Amino acid sequence: MKGLGAYIRGLRETQDISLRELAKRLDCSAAFLSDIELGKRHPAEDTLKSIAKQLGTTIEALMKHDVRPPIDDIKRITDEDPRFALAFRTVIDRKISAEQLITLLTKNSGKSQKK
Repeated sequence: MKGLGAYIRGLRETQDISLRELAKRLDCSAAFLSDIELGKRHPAEDTLKSIAKQLGTTIEALMKHDVRPPIDDIKRITDEDPRFALAFRTVIDRKISAEQLITLLTKNSGKSQKK
């Protein structure tokens, strides 16, 4: 499934709306909208509603593509065990892909079950 930014970009391109034109309609900068489409920034709910309106969809349809875990869950996990914060940072810093991480976890899961 496409992430939120890629989904927004796809809708925009399907409707033949330029990045600058949509940014103008949303009253935001093209750089800000580009960051959203690239997944570098996540829009606030009011911005998301405006995007949905401009692209002829619903906020619910857009939210289906927001694959971020709820921030409260991340905070709870890292508060309970700060090593998770270090693990998350290490994955990001080393640019480990989701596929690489899943492969690593799957291999290690099999080893721990054998013990």
